[in-house]
Amino acid sequence: MDYHGYVGAVRISDPETAVTDEAFTLVNTDINEKLSVIVGLGGTGLSCAKFLASRGENFKVVDSREKPPGLSELKLNYPTVECELGNFSLETFLAAKELIVSPGISLKTSEVEAAMNAGVLVTGDIDIFSKLVDAPIIAVTGSNGKSTVVAMLAQILKEAGIKYGLGGNLDGENFKPALDLLSEDKKQMYVLELSSFQLETTTSLGAEVAVLLNLSDDHMDRYESLDDYHRAKQKVFTGCKQIVINRDSRHSRPSADIDVTTWEFGISQPSINGFGVLEEDGDQYLAYQFEKIASTSELKVFGQHNISNILAAATLAKAVDIPLAAIEAGIKSFAGLPHRCQWVGNISGVDFYNDSKGTNVGAAVAAIEGLGQRISGHILLIAGGVGKGGDFKSLVPAINKWGKEVILIGQDAVEIASSLDPDHQAYFASDLQDAVGVALSHAAPGDAVLLSPACASFDMFENFQHRGEVFIESVEGLQ
Repeated sequence: MDYHGYVGAVRISDPETAVTDEAFTLVNTDINEKLSVIVGLGGTGLSCAKFLASRGENFKVVDSREKPPGLSELKLNYPTVECELGNFSLETFLAAKELIVSPGISLKTSEVEAAMNAGVLVTGDIDIFSKLVDAPIIAVTGSNGKSTVVAMLAQILKEAGIKYGLGGNLDGENFKPALDLLSEDKKQMYVLELSSFQLETTTSLGAEVAVLLNLSDDHMDRYESLDDYHRAKQKVFTGCKQIVINRDSRHSRPSADIDVTTWEFGISQPSINGFGVLEEDGDQYLAYQFEKIASTSELKVFGQHNISNILAAATLAKAVDIPLAAIEAGIKSFAGLPHRCQWVGNISGVDFYNDSKGTNVGAAVAAIEGLGQRISGHILLIAGGVGKGGDFKSLVPAINKWGKEVILIGQDAVEIASSLDPDHQAYFASDLQDAVGVALSHAAPGDAVLLSPACASFDMFENFQHRGEVFIESVEGLQ
């Protein structure tokens, strides 16, 4: 049984996007003679290969890199699968039965765009998964906090005794492409963290409940504008049965009216159909309607952004009928994720925190504000890397309020420095180890050194995990 419907080729009258007669002939070749083409051979591409192979389907893999990271594993497990490496071949794309595009490949890539204009079906792993799975999907997207929210939600479901699957755009030990979940034992529900890149190729997710947590400048190297990025995120709501709205983010609501059950959360008094914060005797309590669930002092994570993340996870859980007792147990026991404001150590009264996952400006601002409220001294921020078109001026208010100085590394260090207030001290370090040493030499007892780069890592590191590990090693080397 097919997991998708075939979309036939159509001629396009716009001369800018029209395809040649030769290309049109390729597209209209007998569908039974065609192969599925997996575009991009990373973790997701390998997962798609495994999925297609398990169903006995014919496919090939293409990648613009000569030595993509999954190549050796693909050849070991599927030695007969054809691979095209190096520059993309337009002929291959036009002759495909379908293109299964990995998240790292933009749909605006010329060969992909030409194939789409010619009527070739374009899909992705989340799109395929959503058409096959027969249990409810809880879908989480947003610029910041989504990994923490899905991990918190998983902890709540565990406390409730729910058999769940967790996958999507996760990292580290939690990384599991969605299609890999289909080979596991049947689950009662699935929790998916979804990036805008994954949503681009998803036609109708049909989630039981969906949330767009927030939106800030990110991936501006891939999107033409914040509105363009927002449109991709909005696809999380397509076909959903319930939605969760963040009252504190104007971007969290669907752009079009949807007649479905709506839940809310926010760092204010709870609404009649949602979660919030109640103030009582100088303490803050997470609450559902007017029922207190837990004091913020009982939580193992800190910062307003994490309170918001907890409220999001609790609201999603309530939407799928999880009891408040399990929600309380889950949020109290959740200890946080590696590389997200992770305490590393204390040297001479100075604490070091690893927030390497802070890969955009919004995440870095949240980390600075959360940590600044917690410590007695000031923050020495280590930032820099590949800026992805982010607006670094948004860092200035938080740095001015909580920061002592900024130590900069990486490709866009100069651009960040030029965005800071002229009277704010900034230093340039040769690498992360040097930055850690500079920060310690300028810090005083009660201060905190925070790695929250506001940038991607791939100018100097394999990924943000590698960057965080180098930071931890650098700190440990000074002890």
